[in-house]
Amino acid sequence: MPKRSLPLAKVYGLLEPGPVLLLTTSHKGKANIMTMSWHTMMEFEPPLVGCVVSGRDHSFEALRATKECVINIPTLELAAQVVGCGNTSGRRVDKFARFGLTAAPASCVTAPLIAECYANLECRVADTRLVNRYNFFVLEVLKAWIDPACKAPRTLHHRGRGAFMVAGETIRLPSKMK
Repeated sequence: MPKRSLPLAKVYGLLEPGPVLLLTTSHKGKANIMTMSWHTMMEFEPPLVGCVVSGRDHSFEALRATKECVINIPTLELAAQVVGCGNTSGRRVDKFARFGLTAAPASCVTAPLIAECYANLECRVADTRLVNRYNFFVLEVLKAWIDPACKAPRTLHHRGRGAFMVAGETIRLPSKMK
């Protein structure tokens, strides 16, 4: 079957590495939520996560100033809130109130957890050397929370231009890691 050329602007839709996340920050007494899909695991222990936060996003200055955040992992049930948070600015809107999400206290950072998300990762910025050039933050996960009732989370995966995939069936294959 012959292949066709793919516009370079669509490459990210092939490589999106993981679930769409809701990144929370808190700065000057105001909590905010940002939808994020540009992230990658960088290390196992301590867990390090690299992520891009645009300098135009309201969360950028909060993350840069406080050097802490929470990565919240939503499931399919929160799809409307995920898209809504991504399409509004925290400069003008209290996203927790607008989208009916619950801010819960974290134990290691001042940014809140989102109670409705099935997992929450409290993080501090571990490395900022690529922020000025690429808006790329390296985060160290300090504390991880998971809802034990959520046995098979159906996470959202961004494909670009309003298209999402939903995580599906889990399969097990031989692996050296246990």
